[in-house]
Amino acid sequence: MSRIKEMINHMDLRKVRFWIQIFFFVLFVYGAYIFVDLGRNLPIFSCGYNRASGGNCYFLALQHQLARPWWRLFSYASIGVLTGFLTFLAWFIIFNKAWCGYACPLGTVQDWITSFRKMLKIPYSTYTIEQYKFLKKIKYIFLFIVLVFPLMLGLGLLDGEWRGAFCKMCPGRLITPLFSGDFSQWTIDFSNATAIFLTSFGIGFTVLFFIGSFVKKRFFCFYCPMSAMHYIFSDWALLKLKKDGDKCTKCGDCYNVCDMQIKDIADDVKSKNILRDDCIFCMKCVAACPEDDALHVNMLGMKVFSATKGGFAKRMEFNKDEK
Repeated sequence: MSRIKEMINHMDLRKVRFWIQIFFFVLFVYGAYIFVDLGRNLPIFSCGYNRASGGNCYFLALQHQLARPWWRLFSYASIGVLTGFLTFLAWFIIFNKAWCGYACPLGTVQDWITSFRKMLKIPYSTYTIEQYKFLKKIKYIFLFIVLVFPLMLGLGLLDGEWRGAFCKMCPGRLITPLFSGDFSQWTIDFSNATAIFLTSFGIGFTVLFFIGSFVKKRFFCFYCPMSAMHYIFSDWALLKLKKDGDKCTKCGDCYNVCDMQIKDIADDVKSKNILRDDCIFCMKCVAACPEDDALHVNMLGMKVFSATKGGFAKRMEFNKDEK
C-alpha cells in the first residue's frame, strides 16, 4: 500500500491529467457516437446544443425548469426540479471542483490554447490584485442570470426569449458543436431585439474566450457560473484540498503554478481547507509543493495525493515549464 501511495505522490501529474482530460473530452463531446448518455445534469459545460454530446450541462435543464409559471413550479413539477438538482449534486460531490480541472470540455480547450501559446514561446499575462478581486465577482453575476432570470420569466416579468438566457450567451454553445462539425450556432438570431442581443453577446463572448485564453491561463474560468455553483456546495464534496500551515514555508511555488492566481494557496497558513471559489482543483499546487504533506488531497479523510520532498526534482521541472 505504501508503495502505491509513493508512486502516486511521485507521479508526473501533467501526463496523468492530459490523458484524463482527453478521455473526458471524447466522452462528453463525442459520447453520442458511442451510445453514451450521462443525462442532462452534469456539473460541467458539456453543451446540449452539441448533438454528439455524451451528457449535458445542468444549467440548460435548470433554466428551462425554473422558467415554468410559478403555479406549476410549486406543483408536482417541483419533483422534477428537485430530482435534477439532486442528480447534479450526486455527480458533483464525488470529485468536487476537479470537474473543472479534469473533465470540463471548455477547460480542456483553454489548456490546449495555453499549450499552443507555450509552443510559440509567448509569455502569458496576469491580473493585478485589484483586477482579480473585481473580475472574480462576474461569475456570480452570471449565476444570478442562470437562477433568477428564469424565475422572472415564470412570473411574466420577462419574455420567452430569456428562457435559457445564459446558454445563449455561453461560449460552450458555440465551441463544443464545432468539434463535431456543427457551425450552426455561429449565427445571430434576428427574430427580435432580445434574440439579437443574446446571440450577439454569445458570439462576442466566444471570440473573447479564444483571445483571452491565449493570453491568460484559464481565462473563462474566472467568469464561469458553474464554478460559482460548485463552490456553494464544495463543503459537501468528498474530495478536499487541504493545507497544513505549520509545514508551509511560503516559498510561493504553489502560487507560481496556479492557473487561477489564488494567493491564499501560498499566503494562508491558518485555513485547513484551502479550496477557493476560483480553484479548478487541478492539483498543480500539490505537485509543485516541496514540503511533505504541506498540501494534500483528501478523499473521505484519507490522503490520496500529497506533496513530498522526494518528488521535489520533478516539481521543479514542472514549475519551470509553467513559467
